[in-house]
Amino acid sequence: MAHPPLVELDSVAPNAIDGRHIRAVTFQKVRMTYIEDVLARHPLAPGSPVLVIGSGRGLLARALAGRGFSVTAADPSQRATDAALAAVDQPTPPVRYLTATADELAAAGDTYALVYVADTLEVSEDLHEVTSAIGALVQSRGVVIYDTVNRTGIAKLVYLGAFQKFPPTRIMPPDRYTSARLRPPSAVTAALASEGFRDQEICGFKPVSGRALVAATLARRRGKLDDEEIARRVDFVLAPSSPPKVTYFGHARKA
Repeated sequence: MAHPPLVELDSVAPNAIDGRHIRAVTFQKVRMTYIEDVLARHPLAPGSPVLVIGSGRGLLARALAGRGFSVTAADPSQRATDAALAAVDQPTPPVRYLTATADELAAAGDTYALVYVADTLEVSEDLHEVTSAIGALVQSRGVVIYDTVNRTGIAKLVYLGAFQKFPPTRIMPPDRYTSARLRPPSAVTAALASEGFRDQEICGFKPVSGRALVAATLARRRGKLDDEEIARRVDFVLAPSSPPKVTYFGHARKA
């Protein structure tokens, strides 16, 4: 009997399924689309300091460095940092990789013109602890951009059920997500407002085809696809005209 695949975050083992990295590669295109939209409204000078919190294997950080920014990528997982350092597509100038939490970054005293918060809000126990750190990290008139998971019925079905419990589509370890850690947009915008941020905007994003997402996840579990192939088969797009059902972006500017 074949053994089920190893579901393990930040693992580069040949038989491992890393749901964090699957999210990173499938969200990469739509993340950059949203970032470009925000930067069109809040331009940054070339070389501006940029921080990616929850950077994982560094995919988003390297794309931002390729756009001409001075990028720091931070993640609490040393294995993620090691994988980021080992990536072959390192930009020039290189990304500065750190293994650190948001609190540890804030304590270091550096500030940034843009902070992108990925893979953090939906797994943190204390939302205000994270937004307090963001407040310390963003420069005056600087911008924070984030993406996270809403606390809706369908979001719970996808993240707590399909991605975490249902064996054919499970890509995350147990308890990676809980209902309490999924954040409604109103909670995030209020927490950022308490840290002096304005201009909050919420913009949902979704897969072009839910059926394609399910099919690709099933195929990944069976070892028929790798992570990059999932990203080629599953396209995500912005959905600004309706309340976000599952995942959403937001951004705010520090007063």
